[in-house]
Amino acid sequence: MMPRFVIAAPASGSGKTLITCGILQALVNRGLRVASFKCGPDYIDPMFHSRVIGTRSKNLDAYFVGDDVLRHLFSRTAEENDISVIEGVMGYYDGISVGSTEASSCDVAMRLEAPTVLLINARGASISTLATLKGFLEFRPNTIKGVIFNQMSKKVFDMLKPEVEAMGLVPIGYVPKVSHLVLESRHLGLVMPSEIDELKDKLNQLADVLEDTLDFEALLALAGSAPDLEHAAPEVRTIDGIVRIGLAVDDVFCFTYEDNIELLRRCGAEIVEFSPLRDPVLPDVDGIVLSGGYPELHAEDLESNRSMMDDIRRRVSEGMPCIAECGGFMYLHERMQDADGNMRSMCGVIPGEVRNTGKLARFGYVTLSPKSDGTIPAGTVVKGHEFHYWDSDNCGSDWEAVKTNGTRYECIHDNGSMIAGYPHLYYYSNPEVPYMFLQRCREYAGRRI
Repeated sequence: MMPRFVIAAPASGSGKTLITCGILQALVNRGLRVASFKCGPDYIDPMFHSRVIGTRSKNLDAYFVGDDVLRHLFSRTAEENDISVIEGVMGYYDGISVGSTEASSCDVAMRLEAPTVLLINARGASISTLATLKGFLEFRPNTIKGVIFNQMSKKVFDMLKPEVEAMGLVPIGYVPKVSHLVLESRHLGLVMPSEIDELKDKLNQLADVLEDTLDFEALLALAGSAPDLEHAAPEVRTIDGIVRIGLAVDDVFCFTYEDNIELLRRCGAEIVEFSPLRDPVLPDVDGIVLSGGYPELHAEDLESNRSMMDDIRRRVSEGMPCIAECGGFMYLHERMQDADGNMRSMCGVIPGEVRNTGKLARFGYVTLSPKSDGTIPAGTVVKGHEFHYWDSDNCGSDWEAVKTNGTRYECIHDNGSMIAGYPHLYYYSNPEVPYMFLQRCREYAGRRI
């Protein structure tokens, strides 16, 4: 058995992440081994989850992978824990396009046969929340089994509880207004967990509140009602031998899919973490991965670590394989504007500069493929997404991206050993991509001997 449930809401801004973290903290405080997941491509919410449960949170995205792989990625973590909590994305039915529920929280819940607890923000409403609940319950096939009302008083909840039960749903409880415990917003979703003072203390305070206002026994029973899931690991090719891959990990480079790193290991990589902020040079590695993050917030410190940037420029120029995405791509440029508007010198691998556009430059899911043979062969397809306010005057033209609405555009620099651009790649959408990248790393390692 893999007890599990989804926390979803009618819309973004309903308090999903705050309440999810509070529930996670309460479950941890009860001594349970807890796994957490986030629907969709978001990086930041899983960081908050991880601060609570003490292990890495994972993403579940029904656009990136099919049913079998989605079930495997969920189950391999869930089966090692007592309960799994899955935080939804956007509104419950919102999918890859305006008229589609594909890859929505509902879609993930249906594919994983996971009961859904709908979180309804009751600010400025009382019985009207029941109309919202009824509408969501009847709109499309779903797994909605329970409800939590956010920003509601005990008095109002007690009056509505019988109405919820009459709908055949479990009234899990309510959350009073907890304005002193909110998670602030920023341009890429929420602020980073490291930026919230005394986060753990605040979440323990919230957990104490939820112990009084939520029926955790009912919640655990609901999670336990989920059926078993059949799953099998997808086939993955493994290179001969082992290559050492340097993974940038620090306050800048922190947007990394945990499943990407796990797949690199399955393909034959030894992961060696390093910090472009703090380390003087690269470790002894055969390739590097520079993930996304917030380089604009740490640009002065990155710029001051000249020895690291010089080493990266030299080794990448010599043919050391490199994958650089979004923030990592920005770091490879000659110049980058920081959050205060100052232009900073960066690695100088990519000619050009990066500036703040003041708006989302590109946003959403994309299907990507090289236009000609490069680091990976032409025609290879991998899925990913973009979300960034800073943009480059040299985004690359070696790959083609196709958005879910059919819009096409060129992107990514690929010189046969380096894949560098704004899109974040999801490796499990095509496991051949990390395998072929590691093959390039193995070839490079052979030339170094």
